[in-house]
Amino acid sequence: MTFTQMLRKENDDLFQAIMNHPFVDGIGKGDVPDEAIAHYIKADFEYLNAFMRIYGTAISKSAKREDMQFFNNQIQFVLNSEVHPHHNFCDHIGVGYDELQGYPLPPTADHYVKHMMYHTNMGGLGEAISAVLPCPWTYLEIGRELKTQYDPPADHPFYQWINFYAEKGNKTEEMCDRLDRIAENASQEERGHMIEAFRKSCMLELAFWEMAYTCEEWSTGKKVSSP
Repeated sequence: MTFTQMLRKENDDLFQAIMNHPFVDGIGKGDVPDEAIAHYIKADFEYLNAFMRIYGTAISKSAKREDMQFFNNQIQFVLNSEVHPHHNFCDHIGVGYDELQGYPLPPTADHYVKHMMYHTNMGGLGEAISAVLPCPWTYLEIGRELKTQYDPPADHPFYQWINFYAEKGNKTEEMCDRLDRIAENASQEERGHMIEAFRKSCMLELAFWEMAYTCEEWSTGKKVSSP
């Protein structure tokens, strides 16, 4: 069993919880509240901006040009390709993509970004990959599961979203291969940090869906007066 196969097995509970989340299942059914979709896009736009910066930090930790090229390609993918599923969501709720940009990250997304930045800055390249891998990996499995379970026709409201993520397996597999190679030569302590980073990112992926579904916002800390 490879290192990433072990990670997937040990975190199957979280992968399944993500698949069963009402937002994710709602995508398959074509029924997600408009306000939840809008909240998701607001948060994900800024999250992906941070994700590109994290890939940039991974480049600075890369000793080989092939690793630098890989993370540069990942930046280009997020920058130029991952807007397509956002547009599918925007078209469905009838709101322009530009209107949902520039909002502050909700608490969960803010924590998720800082978690990944911490592991990317404080750890080695393996720890950085372990922190970012659950995002593309869970989305790949979401896309494939929804495509298999619901077999969405072309007129399904989220047909483009589902097929986009169901078909981007090569990038995830390449990232897994990289992490497996790094893990082979990692110390027990390094592997422990990688396992922790991966597990927490899986938890935060689940929390991100819940954050969007409940339209989570920052608390002002002000007490509500009794009527």
